[in-house]
Amino acid sequence: MTVQVLRSADREAVAWKNGGGVTREIAAYPPNAGMADFDWRISLAEVERDGPFSAFPGVDRILTMAEGAGMELTVGGERRLVDQRYVPYDFPGDIATDCRLLDGRVVNFNVMYRRGRTAARVAVLRGNLNVAVPPGGTVVIVALDGTASFEGVTLGRYDAVVTASPGALLAGGHTAVVTLTVG
Repeated sequence: MTVQVLRSADREAVAWKNGGGVTREIAAYPPNAGMADFDWRISLAEVERDGPFSAFPGVDRILTMAEGAGMELTVGGERRLVDQRYVPYDFPGDIATDCRLLDGRVVNFNVMYRRGRTAARVAVLRGNLNVAVPPGGTVVIVALDGTASFEGVTLGRYDAVVTASPGALLAGGHTAVVTLTVG
């Protein structure tokens, strides 16, 4: 079994072009892909102030709030309240999206994937799970609060594992399980 461990402490914060926050990339495929050529990309975004989200043509997004009171998103003119932690919310990344914070900074767990090339699912859970990996797929597991353990690897808050092999997960806190297939 191959398990790549990605520690939160090793991630670099990258400021957004609009100055509204920072992003810490957890993983991307293909490895070292840039913003224009990833098949999928997973990150944590610290949203510091109201403003527009960056547009990503041909990309779908799944956002899960991990910290903060929430935000109101306006996606293509439709308002959506995002005020519950650990609930995945999906929307197209190429439609104009604005954000209004409800009560200060939030941290979002983001999954972005290239439409037509990649499929992604996000589940947030606590407890035990036998993690299945689809043929040719990848699973990324991220501890969003508390700790988690996957096949003997202990994860602290925002630590992650990337695996192409099934295994046993014990999630002591809210843990995101992202299943990705390319092709």
